[in-house]
Amino acid sequence: MPHKNILREDARKRVQEIGQADILVGIPSFKNAGTIGHVVRMAAEGMVKYFPDMKPVLVNSDGGSPDGTRQVVLDTPVPEGVEKIVTIYQGPSGKGSSFRTIFEIAHELGVQACVVVDSDLRSITPWWIERLAGPIVKEGYGYVTPYYTRHKYDGTITNNVVYPMTRMLYGVDVRQPIGGDFGFSAKLLDHYLGQDVWETDVARYGIDIWMTTTAINAGMKICQARMGAKIHDVKDPAAALGPMFVQVVGTLFTMMARYEDKWKAVKGSQRAPLYGPEVDQEPEPVAVTLKLMIDKLRAGAQEQAQLWQRILAPQNLEAVREIAALPYEDYAFPAELWARIVFDFAVAYNKSGINPEQVIMGMTPLYYGRTAGLVVQSQEMSSTEFEEQVIQTQARVFEELKPQLIEKWEAAS
Repeated sequence: MPHKNILREDARKRVQEIGQADILVGIPSFKNAGTIGHVVRMAAEGMVKYFPDMKPVLVNSDGGSPDGTRQVVLDTPVPEGVEKIVTIYQGPSGKGSSFRTIFEIAHELGVQACVVVDSDLRSITPWWIERLAGPIVKEGYGYVTPYYTRHKYDGTITNNVVYPMTRMLYGVDVRQPIGGDFGFSAKLLDHYLGQDVWETDVARYGIDIWMTTTAINAGMKICQARMGAKIHDVKDPAAALGPMFVQVVGTLFTMMARYEDKWKAVKGSQRAPLYGPEVDQEPEPVAVTLKLMIDKLRAGAQEQAQLWQRILAPQNLEAVREIAALPYEDYAFPAELWARIVFDFAVAYNKSGINPEQVIMGMTPLYYGRTAGLVVQSQEMSSTEFEEQVIQTQARVFEELKPQLIEKWEAAS
């Protein structure tokens, strides 16, 4: 499908002036004046240092920030030879529209490798650019996802839903499918730009999981770049993650209908190869409010009672009600139950005729409940132990129970 050029006049003009480039780093932003200067410096130095024979361009695709974010990018010094394009993206507000502008510029300039990095990163260093672009330039990969050392309570949406579901559905074990920082080949960019999603909700915040799922199903060669610790503006999962949960999980579930024939045929999973030596870095701790998460599950059991009755299998509903009635000191939420609940909601989202957004909203208190269960289970564990004993075990549980998902899915059809 031909894609329409969505660049503003200023960006189009800069693209014409530059003419052609080999490597591009894109930074989407909205109100990041305090952090983006550092990201610009590191990204520009990384391109020049690690890819000296390639013509570098740095793109800031901004959402109309009122705080001078774009001016900071323009004023930040970069090595000689690095071209900058600073523009406001067009389309629905959100990261996806921002990426679309970056991809369009990369496409117009004919780059060989494109990298995107978050604008709030405090831990980025020049070698990050090598890790994200190196596999594409040197080894012919199509898509590079980040592999971070994360604190056990950072990335709860990834840990509980996105990672185990992506691995179970599509058979590729990618640990950070929504990690925020990625590398792409020219071929994958063209594939993305030709897809019919840019005016939809995916273009808001579901973009990371959309990109990963699309890359897997387009048969791209995928690897994971070892990035060390990601230090950025983290949020307490109990307080801040509701809207993001709705958009990310909604996109994940939407794509199940699209790739139904593929995931039904997949058994087991293979780990996507890792690129680069290990990085020994301790992540920053993430504070969690355990009681608040349990309270959100309890409130959900009251407020969502009718919806849960329509969506959850009877034995799952019964188990959840029992958990919601537990005293704080006896609280537990097992992985098997969680996997079955996610399957119930995935099927309801696609097959029940209930408003899809309502389905995800109804799932949110259960996500808080499961996250609380992880916290209780892992209070004494290091992040490494947590990864092995909790997250990897849970992902295997999802894989083992996959036949139940297929059975539910087909019964609902």
